[in-house]
Amino acid sequence: MTPEDSARLGGLLLGQRLLSIGVVADGQPIVGLLPYAVSDDRSALLVQASALARHSRGLVAGAPWSGVIHEPDSPGTDPLQVPRLQLEGVVDPLRGDRPEYQPCVRAFLRRFPQAATTLQLPDFTLHRLEIHAGRMVLGFARALSLSASHFRDLPHSEEAV
Repeated sequence: MTPEDSARLGGLLLGQRLLSIGVVADGQPIVGLLPYAVSDDRSALLVQASALARHSRGLVAGAPWSGVIHEPDSPGTDPLQVPRLQLEGVVDPLRGDRPEYQPCVRAFLRRFPQAATTLQLPDFTLHRLEIHAGRMVLGFARALSLSASHFRDLPHSEEAV
């Protein structure tokens, strides 16, 4: 991966705020749209979901997930050229008694301070979506396969894009 590719990856991952997520719940594919933060070690996305949302039934420990993060579309842009990340991994629901819970909460609140209220509600759960692999598409014939190490090697908080 070139330094330019790494910068584009960081820009997409750290510059966007919404994840289109796909999971399997009750044997059916379900998609949702969730705000996300990135874990401090860049190994996971952090999402908060309500138990009332259909996609929450697929956010169980060890379940696979897949998702897309993309730059905004605009009328003058070819939609097939919109830069995007396709990600995949497994779900890790977080509970307050786990040591990684508080660092994940802090990372989520840095990005979404208004979530302090919903994090207190019993039907909202914070989840780590571990990133195992992905694909970055930057346009026609410009796609890169990504491993977990590509994400972990991105700059951290004070260096973030």
